[in-house]
Amino acid sequence: MTKDLIYVQYPTTDSTQSVASVGITKTIVDPDNGISVKGAFANKNNTLMICIENAGSASSVTFRAGDAYPNAMLGDLEQPLAAEVATVFQVQDVSRFENKDGSLELDFPAQFEGKIFAVAKSTALNV
Repeated sequence: MTKDLIYVQYPTTDSTQSVASVGITKTIVDPDNGISVKGAFANKNNTLMICIENAGSASSVTFRAGDAYPNAMLGDLEQPLAAEVATVFQVQDVSRFENKDGSLELDFPAQFEGKIFAVAKSTALNV
């Protein structure tokens, strides 16, 4: 099964370098496919935030163990999602979930209804 792709959205800093903003694009989750966050760990700075808007009853999301590092032996991690609430997850253990292509994979139970997006702080140097 091919997962639906979403991409990490990065803030853009204003001309004074004082404020950064990001226009959010949300993706409807198809539980039959799951989600692959492309380039999730490209910046390696632990600022990846996954926001899941649950539009239905209480549910869960499963963060899949990656294939890039030995820490993946800790396995998948299922997290609860409260009914009709937006939940934000900050991924702390990059080495547990990162795939060799830098992606992160998420799965949802069949009854899940909602949207998802991912944001991270940009670590690029301003030249």
